Amino acid sequence: MPQLPDDLDAVAVRTWCSLALEALGRERAEIDAINVYPIADGDTGTNLYLTVESAAAAVEAVFAAHETGTTAPATADAVRAMAHGALIGARGNSGTILAQLLRGMAGVLADGGDAAHLRLALTRAAAAARQAVAHPVEGTVLTVATAAAEAAQGEERELRAVVSAAYEGARAALARTPEQLAVLGRAGVVDAGGRGLVAVLGALVEAVTGQAPVRGPRTGPGKAAAPVDGGSVVGLPVGGVPVPAGGALVEGPPVGEGPLDCPEDLDGGGPAFEVIYLLEARDEQVDRLRTRLDALGDSLVVVGGDGLWHVHVHVDDAGAAVEAGVEAGRPYRIRITHFATESGHDVRVQAEPAQRAVVVVVPGDGLAGLCTEAGATTVIARPGEPPASGELVDAIRRAHAREVVLLPNDAALRHTAAAAAEQARTEGVRVALVPTRAAVQGIAALAVHEPDRGFDEDVVAMTAAAGATRYAELAVAERQSWTMAGICQAGDILGLIDGDVAVIGADVPATARTVLDRMLAAGGELVTLVLGEDVPDAMADALEEHVREGYLAVDTVVYRGGHQRAPLLIGVE
Repeated sequence: MPQLPDDLDAVAVRTWCSLALEALGRERAEIDAINVYPIADGDTGTNLYLTVESAAAAVEAVFAAHETGTTAPATADAVRAMAHGALIGARGNSGTILAQLLRGMAGVLADGGDAAHLRLALTRAAAAARQAVAHPVEGTVLTVATAAAEAAQGEERELRAVVSAAYEGARAALARTPEQLAVLGRAGVVDAGGRGLVAVLGALVEAVTGQAPVRGPRTGPGKAAAPVDGGSVVGLPVGGVPVPAGGALVEGPPVGEGPLDCPEDLDGGGPAFEVIYLLEARDEQVDRLRTRLDALGDSLVVVGGDGLWHVHVHVDDAGAAVEAGVEAGRPYRIRITHFATESGHDVRVQAEPAQRAVVVVVPGDGLAGLCTEAGATTVIARPGEPPASGELVDAIRRAHAREVVLLPNDAALRHTAAAAAEQARTEGVRVALVPTRAAVQGIAALAVHEPDRGFDEDVVAMTAAAGATRYAELAVAERQSWTMAGICQAGDILGLIDGDVAVIGADVPATARTVLDRMLAAGGELVTLVLGEDVPDAMADALEEHVREGYLAVDTVVYRGGHQRAPLLIGVE
């Protein structure tokens, strides 16, 4: 039996993330089914799952970086990675709030993981989440988070007692949500986001105590039966009848007067669009952004800090919401979802699916534009922010086709892409994964894509084109280390060919010429250069001239990659 932690160390954080992902995976459909606030679009469980998946992947990356060491990562590294992963991967209203809760906890747990720190972490998290929401509403995940923090304050003992008290406090608060929020009372359900938070706290209990929390309904004087993670009922107001988990909603009388700030009800249409993006901006710019977005729409949640923010808002003018982000800083990973109102309930608009589509992971905005023009659906992999499988699944859904060719363009995304493809197949989409290892291989595959020919024939042609493309990239060495080409020093320019360091140089132009000579020594007909945003056009011109003068009948094409990790990507076909 594994030793139980006396405090929340890095291993316990890793276990918590894994168990939370499993719990939300089990409950995702049930939470989606009771999602009626703030938009009845049935995706809260899915959004929470994708948010935690991103958090868990970030923690795993920290542990992977310590694989060669003899000790586990520091707790501070693990909790900060968890918070950052949740921030960049947050989905929807509830996912964004959960990201802020985890960020609030991380700020305290980085200094210690004992009972006292956890009590303070829960308090800070609840306060931070409320501050991030423009107009807090009781009867939501905010209420559940506050109750968990308050319940934990009554425990002065060991860590196990604190997490158990927080969990029980959250469950009790969740049972009361239909009494606090009229839309929940009328639908006969508890708050979906709150239920997801209970599942996450239940995973924390299991990570700390080694035992899953009791999964039966909690009842008491004046309380409704409460849904629990893995349980079989969802709650109703006092006098209601329990609803089978994941089943239809039961009509019930309104409970209470409801909150003053309830902009989106089952009886109202609400704004037409959900707008989400990550934003690089200073604090003072974000304060102005909040004011502007609050005037444009509702369900506004802005979370983050230290220059990186996650923005979520429901608006009628999606363009204005994005423009506000551009004025505040640098928005990216922009997602706009259109809602349509039908019989008082908000549903997604879906057209007839296309026969075939291509989903491509690209390292920068420039290539995203290029691939979009070619008809592909793109996922941008920012430096240090590889997409999680949920993001790839979401892109496959956005492609809205019966057949999808997936190009991950990174060897490190091999397993992530495979998991996404498998998930999409369970949803009825035929997916072929072409194991491209670099963006230039993806460009080559996309160039021969023909949607009118047979699926298998198209996949074979794209795979052959990718396989015939050798790839290289330039990188800046971060520290002294051993490489296949010798010892490099911090600041050296590394030329990687097919993933291995082949050249160590002093500057980008000279290293690029050497890499090109190495690659073209084996022959080639076409050179593809993808320039980072800081690389001048003059260097591209010089490299084109170098190829033209030294290698007859070899053509060169140049693309601007935008903000990408490598200053230069090279492909030779």
